[in-house]
Amino acid sequence: MKVTQERLPASQIGLEIEITPEITKQTYEQVIKNLASTANIPGFRKGKVPRPILLQRLGTTRIKVAALEELIQDGIEQAVKQEAIPAIGQPQLRSSFEDLIKNYEPGKPLTISAAVDVEPEVNLVQYTDLLFQAEEVKYDPERVDNSLNKEREELATLIPVEGRAAQIGDIAVVDFKGVFTKAEGEDETAEPEVIPGAEATDFQVELQEDKFIPGFISGIVGMNPEETREIAAQFPDPYANEDLAGKAATFTVTLKELKEKELPELNDNLAQEISDFETLEELRASLVEQYQKEADDKTQTNKQEALLTELLKHVEVDLPATLIEQEVDAMLTQTAIRLSQQGLDVKKLFTQDIIVQLRERSRTEAIERIKRSLSLREIGKRESIEVTPEEIASRVTELLEQYPEEQDVDEDKLRSIVQNELLTGKIIDWLLEHSSVELVPEGSLSPTEETEATEELDADADAPQTEEESSDSIEVTEG
Repeated sequence: MKVTQERLPASQIGLEIEITPEITKQTYEQVIKNLASTANIPGFRKGKVPRPILLQRLGTTRIKVAALEELIQDGIEQAVKQEAIPAIGQPQLRSSFEDLIKNYEPGKPLTISAAVDVEPEVNLVQYTDLLFQAEEVKYDPERVDNSLNKEREELATLIPVEGRAAQIGDIAVVDFKGVFTKAEGEDETAEPEVIPGAEATDFQVELQEDKFIPGFISGIVGMNPEETREIAAQFPDPYANEDLAGKAATFTVTLKELKEKELPELNDNLAQEISDFETLEELRASLVEQYQKEADDKTQTNKQEALLTELLKHVEVDLPATLIEQEVDAMLTQTAIRLSQQGLDVKKLFTQDIIVQLRERSRTEAIERIKRSLSLREIGKRESIEVTPEEIASRVTELLEQYPEEQDVDEDKLRSIVQNELLTGKIIDWLLEHSSVELVPEGSLSPTEETEATEELDADADAPQTEEESSDSIEVTEG
């Protein structure tokens, strides 16, 4: 078989395959033989149909099509194997099938044009001495006090309040009923429309503005027990229930009981109740260490992300469609799993139209992720950066001990994942050592926007509700 190669854009190799006369004839005759043994033609038993009758009844075009399908598939497979081409994905026929039918004559040579995707070549214009900025996240001492105060809030005792009006921070027990506020010009004598679900008895609510829709909490502040008040409020826009979004409401609220929180003292007893530490001092020291590490880890992550962003400015790679589509598939699968874990019905969210939109919106990030992975892999090869079997085994053992409840663990797959993560970390650390990063204050650089592909779905998952309704590794694959 004669095969001619040519380099095409998007990391494709074009193949011009010349199939010998013997093969074109042999395949054609084999198709006729197969059809003769299976064709149902009145007046003849299977396998006993005379050739002229068979050709007349089935038509030469149908036989040619069947023969061509075999010739194309077998021809491309043999050409790829013969030329030792490291193809990825499915080959594509470049010839017009209609033209092939016209040109195909059994016993004469047939030329087929095809294309196959191959692993792209990565041109690293520069990967050392990179200069870039990254945001430095500093430890905030207030986080310790905030954390301890939150624990005190959760352990607070509710004490009945007498002799004063409701104030922010109190716990109010109320009856309420909500109706839509009439718009200007509406019939004032008509009964107001009741808001579905906006009615409750002995409803307990903490008087904090973020605990209900705007206007409701501020309307209760200043009320005395047994007092009834008309409170104007408005549903935010957007809102989880689109039928209520942006609409004005009036709530009839009766304050039945008022309580205030009595917080436990901030002492060693509290530390023992909420942690494994014996003293408050030990607990504070642990929280300081934890939050300091979180700040350092976030700074390190920012440096890594800034490094990879800068690296891609100096990388040239022509990606094949196969890799891009595979990465898009992986991204959508990850999104579906995450949303499913949040309790959302993925089948309802991922309609056919939405999937098409998400695939298109995911392409930019998919391309960036592939470029990162390929670039890091190429750098690892050039600089002979490797992970030892001992390092892999140690990390696998650590993970298995960390999650003993996981029974059905595919250790081969786990080792592969661990190898990729460790190798990625080593390559990035090497790049950071051979680059210069300027740390700047947190928030001074443009924030990284979320992937557009998942924004709409995340909005559905995180939509605000009223109470009554109520970190990134880079894969380096083996080439």
